[in-house]
Parts: sequence; C-alpha cells; structure tokens
Amino acid sequence: MTIDPNIPWLTLLAVVPLVGALVLWALPRGSRRLARPVALAFSLVEVLLVVAAVAAFDTSRAAVHQLAETHAWIPQIGASYAVAVDGVGLLLVVLSVALVPLVIGAAWREQGVSGAASTRRAKGSVGSASGASGVPGAAGPESPTDVVLREAGEGRLRHYLALVLVLQTFMVLVFSARDVFLFYVVFEAMLVPVYFMIGGFGDGARRRYAAIKFLIFSLAGGLVMLAAVIVLYVQGPGGEQGFLTDNLTGLGLDQTTERLLFLGFFLAFAIKAPMFPVQSWLPDAAEHAPAGTSVLLVGVLDKVGTFGMLTLCLPLFPDASRWAAPVVIVLAVVSILYGALLALGQDDLMRLVAYTSVSHFGVIVLGIFAFTQLSVSGASFYMLNHGISTGLLFLVGGFVVRRTVTGRSRRISELGGLAKVTPVLAGVFLLAGLSALSLPGLSTFVSEIMVLVGSFGRYPVAAIVSAFVVVLAALYVLLTYQRIFTGPARPELAGTRDLSARERWVVAPLVVALLVLGFVPGPALDLVRDPAAVTLEQVGVADVVPLSDAQTEGSDS
Repeated sequence: MTIDPNIPWLTLLAVVPLVGALVLWALPRGSRRLARPVALAFSLVEVLLVVAAVAAFDTSRAAVHQLAETHAWIPQIGASYAVAVDGVGLLLVVLSVALVPLVIGAAWREQGVSGAASTRRAKGSVGSASGASGVPGAAGPESPTDVVLREAGEGRLRHYLALVLVLQTFMVLVFSARDVFLFYVVFEAMLVPVYFMIGGFGDGARRRYAAIKFLIFSLAGGLVMLAAVIVLYVQGPGGEQGFLTDNLTGLGLDQTTERLLFLGFFLAFAIKAPMFPVQSWLPDAAEHAPAGTSVLLVGVLDKVGTFGMLTLCLPLFPDASRWAAPVVIVLAVVSILYGALLALGQDDLMRLVAYTSVSHFGVIVLGIFAFTQLSVSGASFYMLNHGISTGLLFLVGGFVVRRTVTGRSRRISELGGLAKVTPVLAGVFLLAGLSALSLPGLSTFVSEIMVLVGSFGRYPVAAIVSAFVVVLAALYVLLTYQRIFTGPARPELAGTRDLSARERWVVAPLVVALLVLGFVPGPALDLVRDPAAVTLEQVGVADVVPLSDAQTEGSDS
C-alpha cells in the first residue's frame, strides 16, 4: 500500500494531540476517570499517524526535506507556516511521538493520588497493600476523605496529561519548522507546559524554584535568540517568506555580523541542550519534576538545542561555525567530563541521571562540531539513542522512587537490596544503566563510537580525552546499581512489589529499541548519513579521509 506524501502528515501530527488536550480539559467532573484512556487513545492515534508519515517518507532522499507544507502565516512580517523534515528531523519526530504514550502509561497513577494521601497510606501499610504501580495504599473501603483526595487526584492527572499532549504538539512542530520565526515561537511556547509540569506537578518544596530557574534560563537564551532572529531577517531578502530557512541560507553576511548572530543562536541552544557552563537548571528540574516530565524534558526537549545547532547554526552561519568550532569542542569535552564526575557524587537518583545527560550532550556537540560525516552522523543518531536510553532511565528511576516508603524519596542512600524483591525492576534498571555507558550491543554504543572515531580524524586529543568518560560512566552506573539493588533488602522495603504488567508494557518498547538499534542500526543510519554530508557542504568543510583510504590512494599513485 502506497502512502500519499502530499497528505499534511506533520500538521496532523501537531493538531491531534492538541485536540486531545482540549478534550481532556472539557471532561465534566463525573467523567474525569476517563482522562487516562482518552489521553492514551489520542497518543496511540498519534503513533499510527507517525507510522504513516514514515512510510510516506522517501528514505533514499533522506537529505531532502519532505512532507513539506508552506502557507502564509503573518505575511506582513515575512512569517510562514512552513514544516518539513529530513532524515534527522523525522527520527526526532518519531522519538517525540513514541515517548508520549509511555509517559502516559507511567503516569497512570503518578498524579492520581495526592502526595498527602500517599504518605498517609504509606505509614499504615508498606508493600502489602500496594497498588499496581508499587505505591503503598490502604486496603478496605474509601473514607469520605479518601474520596475527596481521589477526585482531586483525578483532576490533577487530567490537567497533567493535557499538558503532556500540548507539549507533544510543540515537539512535533519544533523539529519540523522550516521558518525561523515559527521555530522561535514554538521554541519559546514549549516553556509554558513544562513550567507547569515541573512547578505544579513536581515533588518537593523547591519544585517551584526549579520551575522558575528553568524558565529564567530558557527565556534568557530565547531573548538573545530573538534579537538574532530579527537581525537575520533584516539581513535577508525580506518579503512575505523572509523567514524561510532556505531563503536565509547562504546570505554572505559580513564577518562580525555572522559571528554575533551565531553566538545569539548558539547561546540559546547551549542552554537548551544543556552544556557547560549553562547547565545548572537541569539537575534541579530533573530532581523535582515528575519522572514522565523528565523523560520528555531531557529525552526530547533538550534535543532542540543540539538539533538547532545542527540545522540552524551550521547552515545559516557556516564561517562563524568554523571559527567557533575549537572553543565549542573544548566546552563539549568539559561537559563530557564535568557531567560524569558530578554524576559520581550524587545521592539523588534523578539528579544523577540529569548529570549523565550533561555528559552525553557533550558527546553530541563534539560530534556536530568535529565536522566529519561520521561524527555528524553519529551525533544525529545519538540524539535518538539518548532519548531512548535516558527515557528508560528516568522511567525506571520513577518506578524505584514510587517504591520507597513515602513514595516520594529519591535518595539512593535510603534504598538497598531491591534485586531480591524486585528482580525484573533490577534487570531493567541495569540494562538502562548499561545503555548510559554505551555497552556494545546497545544502540548508544553505535552512535558514541561513531562520534569518537569521527572526531579523532579532526580533533584527536578531544576524542581521546572524551573516550575516558566510558570509565567514569561504568563507575556511576555500577556503583548506583550496587547501592540500590544489591545486598540484603532493607526491612521497610521487604514487601516491595516488582514491576506490574502495566509498567512492564511501558518499559518494553524502549528495551526492544535499545537492542534492535544496537544490532540493526542500518535503517536509522540511512536517515542521518546523507543529511550529514549536506551539512558538511553547507559549512564548507571537506570530510576527513580515513587513514586507510589515504594510504591506499598513496600506494595507487
């Protein structure tokens, strides 16, 4: 069956979750129990749509932006509704769509019981009366207070799931926007649902502080980027489609202007990525956000930073990109080591995962700015793999947290011996951790080795230093596993339930993806290889010839 590529697939992918969010908000009080199945149904429709979009995409032309739509939006200022994806954008759209139903499945009970009720019930019965999610709960009929708490929890969950669907709309648009003004608007609009998902639905007294810190950092970078967007438009051809990316590529800007514009865009993307030294908002956000929010924030939204570097900074400002590359490479290496070292010292499980992501984003940035086809391809593939790996880590970390005495504690030091009572949870956590250290056989290994080998051809010292992070990764993963799962089980955790059927269904797709892409990465690599070659052409850099090829050419001559 042939799928028509002229159907507005990307618009459908953006509109469907937004409609789902409106339906959730419109549910009357007596129907709020429908919030979970309604949200899941819309997210699964979205999965079907993205499968059709992938089928309509011509993989043999992965470097060409396809599924394109261009419509006048605000012609007075040159803004258009223009969306399209190349192979890299398509992979990130797929990632955005695929993670949402898993987040909804993980949040099935996450916001359904208020923290007060969870804590009160936990004091009465630990483990023996736990629900399917592992949250301790009281047996017996509901009291009037329980009814009030349950209804309040259902209302919270409805709002939370609606925000997840709104965020999905923005994620699809930001990875497919081909108009710089549209990209900027979506780039900033994403902050709104995330702010409420952290500050309104997170845990801990400092959740609002974490949300405000996230917002301030992001807005600061966005304002600098806005100034650069305006100047870029002034320097461009203008007209009703003056913000189209294609119309702003190859402008021939003077050196000072190009460098300043590059810095404006790069700062916003470095904050979003995040990379050293503008990463301090991420650990706080990850510590206090719900696990599902962290999955989308770190697994998808932070890719907007590296995606923007690859698809906007490099083609729009090629000379400035080459000029800044040595400094960016240094910052990337610092991020790699800094994130790994700080992960070693964390007692908070979610902060630990956040710092590992700072390290991994450094690897991605290293690959982008090493300017070889192998490194850029590896960085593009790493964006997908990191989303899968870190998404699994945050989800499993959330399941661990929900199994603590209060159902809220994230302290590793308060855990121990869980492998004896939750062997499936322990196994999934270990697999997720091994993917974080890029174990051979898992998809992260393929992308990381591509980045390091590709970067070695142009920046050998940076590649060698970055390779040592594998040792640090092994330390923070294995030590964390040892502290949480090995040894005798703590008495208060002796009755902890293993992963429920629902939770196993949530983690299973990510486990399968790590294994399949680890052993059969070819189809995904076909989508990133040609876009990487086009990027090198746009930057004006010749690919590094492998040593073996150079020796062969020399012997032939």
